[in-house]
Order: sequence, then structure tokens, then C-alpha cells
Amino acid sequence: MYAVVEIAGTQFQVQENAILRVPHLIGNIGDTVSFDKLLLSTNGDQINVGKPYITGSVDAKIIAHGKDPKVLVFHKKRRKGYRKLNGHKQQYTKIEITGINL
Repeated sequence: MYAVVEIAGTQFQVQENAILRVPHLIGNIGDTVSFDKLLLSTNGDQINVGKPYITGSVDAKIIAHGKDPKVLVFHKKRRKGYRKLNGHKQQYTKIEITGINL
């Protein structure tokens, strides 16, 4: 059994006990979060597709917060002497799926 759920504007295919890296969620480590935007679910041969969502929820536990490696963005205008270097680290949250409720 798996489901496709929308978390922070991004679609993820989830199963029970799966560990995912999702965009940063507000909460402390060990907190439980619930996502109710289910787009699709399967149970054996039965497939439920939402229009746009189906009823149900996905429960998850926050495992960790972190940052991706730094991405350097270099700006330059030729022949003008303009150079600028920016860096960015995207934040993420690791979650473990504890249950799929349909």
C-alpha cells in the first residue's frame, strides 16, 4: 500500500516506515505531523484517484532538520568590473511515515 501526498507544494510517493527529505517543516524533533492532501492511494489492486484530493491523511514523525550543501551563485557583467558571489543553503526536514489513514 502506498499513497501520493502533497507536502509543502511538492508531491511525494510514501509508504509506511519510509524516510523522506522534504522542504523545511515547522516543528521540533520527535513531533508528529499530519498531511491531509492525498492525491492517490493504492491498496492491492484497488486504486483511488482524487479530484483533486481524496479523504484521508498521512501521519509522520520528524526525525531531523538540516541544510543542503552550499550552492554558489556568481554574477558578472562583462567589461564593467562587476562581480558578486552569493551562497545559499536550502533547509530540509527528514520525516518517517508512521501511518496512512484512508
